[in-house]
Amino acid sequence: MIHFLEEDRKEQSLKRPVAKKWLLEVVRTEGKKPGVINYIFCSDDFLVKVNMEFLKRDYFTDVISFDYSENDVISGDIMISLDRVTENAVIMGVSYLDELNRIMVHGLLHLIGYEDSTKELKAVMTAREDLYLGMGRV
Repeated sequence: MIHFLEEDRKEQSLKRPVAKKWLLEVVRTEGKKPGVINYIFCSDDFLVKVNMEFLKRDYFTDVISFDYSENDVISGDIMISLDRVTENAVIMGVSYLDELNRIMVHGLLHLIGYEDSTKELKAVMTAREDLYLGMGRV
């Protein structure tokens, strides 16, 4: 159901069995069923190439979600730049793992259907992130 893959960066801090349980609980709490969800850890360089190729955006980002969900079954690829996670954690004054948790749940919420394209939608999504970060951390 949930897989953790590495492209050109290794993620060694994450307690993967605990993370899988937590992320599956997020999906179920949202009233959805888990399908195949791949978390792909990578570098800034890798993710900016994906961003350019698929989204025609030439800038760094921390996460890109590719949604393959059908009906209530949540499936997709969530690509995370560990370089961005590391830098954002410093900027935000949080631990690396706290920032990684936020980005993992953020990508998953995109697959579930949440958007952050406006100030109002971003506020809703951030509230959901906060809720699930309070539920359990990895």
